[in-house]
Amino acid sequence: MQTKPFRIGTRGSPLALAQAHEARDRLMAAHGLPEEMFEIVVLTTTGDRITDRSLAEIGGKGLFTQELEEKLALGELDFAVHSAKDMPTVLPEGLYLSAYLPREDIRDAVVGRTAPKLIDLPHGATVGSSSLRRQALIRRMRPDINVITFRGLVDTRLRKLAEGQVDATLLALAGLKRLGKVDVLTDILDPDTFPPAPAQGAIAIESRIGDERIDNLLAAINDPATFDAVSCERAFLGALDGSCRTPIGGYAICEGDQIKFSGLIITPDGRHQHAISIDGNRRDAAALGARAGQDVRARAGTTFFDDWS
Repeated sequence: MQTKPFRIGTRGSPLALAQAHEARDRLMAAHGLPEEMFEIVVLTTTGDRITDRSLAEIGGKGLFTQELEEKLALGELDFAVHSAKDMPTVLPEGLYLSAYLPREDIRDAVVGRTAPKLIDLPHGATVGSSSLRRQALIRRMRPDINVITFRGLVDTRLRKLAEGQVDATLLALAGLKRLGKVDVLTDILDPDTFPPAPAQGAIAIESRIGDERIDNLLAAINDPATFDAVSCERAFLGALDGSCRTPIGGYAICEGDQIKFSGLIITPDGRHQHAISIDGNRRDAAALGARAGQDVRARAGTTFFDDWS
């Protein structure tokens, strides 16, 4: 019988806290446990502290997870809640992604100041984004647009936009929904032409391999469709050595026992790309994603990847 509260690790941003609270609330409902049985432990990560440079410059996605994973490995947390798209493809030894909450919207949203849609922005307009994927896709759509690195919390980016630092910015629609800020968006981008980041919109829970007590706790809130879709997407990313240095998009959709995946790699200038679509049985989700990544890598050749460095 558990007598001490389960310790949930999270970053301290409003979005991260909203995600941790969602995980806690789902666990409370699934197991009939009171709120006092869960302690939300807030940690500041390197990615939170350094906001004046792109993630690619300072080390990549692991900067949002390292401090949480260290505490988790030491047993000072029972599990950690993350934005799945922030997770590196290779996790520290002894840790794994044990559950995913039901996925939110996968699409990107535009928040425009001088025009609602990217296509309608003035010639030479400036768009802010910290994502190399979004930057590359914007350049593909509008080569005349000036794209600048634009990091910070959602409210920080919205403030910079209101101050006139940029004409528009892009944010994950899932994050806006979780923060109750969908009223700020001016357009939603079609994933067929503007593919999201792998795992976008999904909340991942990371725990220790072999911790049966926590595995049993989390199994009750794991969403199988999200688990399979994100496993496919992360395998695609892994086959391409995906990180914050590589513009990669992709998403999978589960339909019954089948899964369909669409993926894309694109050069940072948006001029060259390789796309792929693949489908198969959901039990092979990760293998399908890996195969798609290997196929794209083979077709693109080493020269294409050299362009990213």
